[in-house]
Amino acid sequence: MILFKKITDLNKWLNTARKNRQAIGFVPTMGALHHGHMSLIQQANTHTQISVCSIFVNPTQFNERADYDQYPKPVEADIEKLYSANCQVLFLPDEHEIYPNGKTGLKNYDIGQLENILEGKSRPGHFQGVCQVVDRLLDIVDPDSLFMGQKDFQQTQVVKRLIEVTGKKTILKVCPIIREADGLAMSSRNVRLSEQERKDAAQIYAGLNYIKENCNNISFDELKNTVLNDWKAIPTFKPDYLEFCDVANLKPVNNIKDAEQVVVLAAIIVGNVRLIDNVILNQ
Repeated sequence: MILFKKITDLNKWLNTARKNRQAIGFVPTMGALHHGHMSLIQQANTHTQISVCSIFVNPTQFNERADYDQYPKPVEADIEKLYSANCQVLFLPDEHEIYPNGKTGLKNYDIGQLENILEGKSRPGHFQGVCQVVDRLLDIVDPDSLFMGQKDFQQTQVVKRLIEVTGKKTILKVCPIIREADGLAMSSRNVRLSEQERKDAAQIYAGLNYIKENCNNISFDELKNTVLNDWKAIPTFKPDYLEFCDVANLKPVNNIKDAEQVVVLAAIIVGNVRLIDNVILNQ
């Protein structure tokens, strides 16, 4: 694996790969890597000749400075994991490399209603920050394919929209959620959970799975009320939202027949850690 910290060095190496007609697969991350990230590297290795991973904790997508400061940054362990996963290139830039003119006056992106619902509603400005860093990274790496996980479902929709409005040729590939043995979606934030919070967090997927198993027989309203009441009864839980949406556009739906595919999305604050998850009901 080759590690680059400077754009000029990375570009020189990637340009050689392009001249040799090698397709480039890109996995952008904020580090604190886990098996979910490794599955994306595996997908990149399977579908392209060159796998590139970036690690950059993007300050513009955090709503609270404390959340940014507490975000885990185990860089040495991340490098070892990427090496073991046969990642070929790691891009490890500093903030100046990504934002050479500082973080003021950055571009705003037209991502429509995606900016103001679900995570966007709870975290104002978050998805503009996502667009700012992803647009910048795509300009730098210029990959043939971009690999992202379904866990951040709304983010994948935002990035899909970003690619459309910027006219980029990169193809977005959304890959399945990787879960722990008890169903908890793998997340870099999971390491911040206490022992009890980690145990309780398994109830997020249990609730979503209950909805999936009963969505053809019980109304969405009843399912939502049942699961939210169960979650509210857990002392460490503070549910933010539980919503049923059309997979194609994240517009709200009232029953399983309202869309070709329906996704149920949830966000719960467990202790002081925000966790998100989703399940496609009629996949």
